Amino acid sequence: MSQVLLIDDDIDLTAMLSQFLIREGFQVSAVHDGEAGVAQALASDYSIIVMDIMMPKLSGIEALRRIRASSNVPVMMLTARGDNIDRIVGLDMGADDYVSKPFTPGELVARIRAILRRVESRDPAAAAPASTHGARSSASKALQAGGLTLMPGSRKALWRGEALELTGTEFSLLEVLARHAGQLISKQDISLQAFGKPLGRFDRRIDVHISSIRQKLGAREDGQSWIESVRGRGYQLLED
Repeated sequence: MSQVLLIDDDIDLTAMLSQFLIREGFQVSAVHDGEAGVAQALASDYSIIVMDIMMPKLSGIEALRRIRASSNVPVMMLTARGDNIDRIVGLDMGADDYVSKPFTPGELVARIRAILRRVESRDPAAAAPASTHGARSSASKALQAGGLTLMPGSRKALWRGEALELTGTEFSLLEVLARHAGQLISKQDISLQAFGKPLGRFDRRIDVHISSIRQKLGAREDGQSWIESVRGRGYQLLED
């Protein structure tokens, strides 16, 4: 099972990401400042480190420099600033990827899995531990639900063998529904898994985006939608 170390001073964010990553089959540890992050990163054998740039005691850039002095563990950098200079410096110092806040948990998981696949392809010996993911690992490469195929790593979608053009938000929503295909999932759970935050009382964006996805999927033979709604409860993706 892949082990993820989260280093971020946003305690609420790390708690939410930890829960999501655990549901996706990862083991997760979290610390909340740069110094503690470096110590933890070098004390244990992690599969990947996800680290914020702006942190107390030690910045993410300096933490990355210290980690790289003695470890080649994959590192994904996070930032709320979108600062191109920090991005360039981080990648030049050996970061494997870079994600700007805000992001969806689904996007983060897809990027983590893409990095881990690249590492495994470079190091065949690393493939054996990864096989303990079993069906979950293979499913992460191509998620199939009836005529729908989603590729989380590349954020591409196929509908009945043809390319399906989706916005980033639509992909995140459809990925949640596909992972629970044939099951009713509440809008609150959809929001938490797709957007990483609770759904506001008067927030209708899920309904709006689901409407757009329905149009792109078209109707079933019986004229009904592929995404079924249950008033006041949620949505489910039908597989046939």
